[in-house]
Amino acid sequence: MDPSDHALTAGEKAKVEKAFAALPPLHQRILKGHLHSISFMDNMPNTALTSPVKTPDSTKMYNITFRAGILHETVSEWATQKESTCFDRSENQGYEIKVEAGGLDAFLFVLLHEATHVVDAVLEITPHPEQREALVKPTPFTKNVWHKMNVPTPNSTDSLLEKTRFRNGNRLSITLAPEVYRKLSKKPFPSLYGMASWFEDLAELESIYHLTRKMDQPFRVIVRKDDDELFRFEPMKNKQVKKRFRYLKLFYSA
Repeated sequence: MDPSDHALTAGEKAKVEKAFAALPPLHQRILKGHLHSISFMDNMPNTALTSPVKTPDSTKMYNITFRAGILHETVSEWATQKESTCFDRSENQGYEIKVEAGGLDAFLFVLLHEATHVVDAVLEITPHPEQREALVKPTPFTKNVWHKMNVPTPNSTDSLLEKTRFRNGNRLSITLAPEVYRKLSKKPFPSLYGMASWFEDLAELESIYHLTRKMDQPFRVIVRKDDDELFRFEPMKNKQVKKRFRYLKLFYSA
């Protein structure tokens, strides 16, 4: 890929402004003091990247770079494409993964996810160890769910989930998708991507919570074969996920 800077059109700028206005109160307050800049690129290999910016003092500042294409995708379109990368369907064409997440702009969801990383970095809702393998004192959010930054506790995962893309980098046969989501529905994570690390766990949980509970949108992953529904994963109905909603209250009390 050959990434290049993307100049926003007037219509795209309006979408960006609308998305920032929809952020939770705490996000807006933290970003005012810690967001150095945002930028957009065409042909990015990933959707977005939050990076620290050097400052002359100890103030934490960040830049967020976005793939410009998400300005023209809905949350459902973008999330379906991302979820599909977890599975290999080359030998099983009848299977389909679809995320039903409404028709809002994908940029809104991705901005919320990346902005949550900034809030987390500033307030340390999750631990921020210098070494990824470090064993550190848990925060209330990570306690009993995470052992290390990217290692869930034994009770929070199982052997099949450990084989998924965001845990080990490999794609599973799409025939295993119903069982993957069945396993995930019994764990405290909001998504497969949320299992990548406690940073992604928090960002995914807050983003899906805000989309569904504050913006009245759906969020469900549906596995079908030849138009027959095999399994439906709705994280916001998962009892273990719902127990963690209390850690999200701070985002709405600023």
